Amino acid sequence: MYFYLFITLLVVQRLAELYRSANNEKWLLAQGAVEYGAKHYPWMIALHSLFILSLVLEYYLTGGKTINYIFLFAFVALLLFKYWILSSLGQYWSTKVYRIPGSVPVKKGPYRLFRHPNYVDVVCEIAVIPLVFHLYYTAVIFSILNVAMLAVRLKVENRVWAQ
Repeated sequence: MYFYLFITLLVVQRLAELYRSANNEKWLLAQGAVEYGAKHYPWMIALHSLFILSLVLEYYLTGGKTINYIFLFAFVALLLFKYWILSSLGQYWSTKVYRIPGSVPVKKGPYRLFRHPNYVDVVCEIAVIPLVFHLYYTAVIFSILNVAMLAVRLKVENRVWAQ
């Protein structure tokens, strides 16, 4: 029961992020933003969708596990960190890579501390979410896949901001 509530809330949270991203994209495009890295974006969507599916499948196949409250607390902390990131970026945040010509990277909030806090958060979430319910295969497999995806994403993003 708790697992399905957790997954439902996770999906709602992810859909809310996509909704916010879509609204921000409209604003970015109205400001003259250009999208970069569109080729890898469908792969990112597939990765994150399969991640959710893998959580459910592994939970079902392993007969369900109890909640690990340490990892649940870690996930809540990561969500708070993510909301700090999103509020720091404001309308510049998107799940895609956009740049308004002449703009400079945001340097407030966690972006004062290091360059890519959003990707640090995503890496941690992909590892921590499955561990809330002891789903080790999903944690390992999708952590590896996510790091590979982020290597592509960071290459694009770093090239865009180096221009």
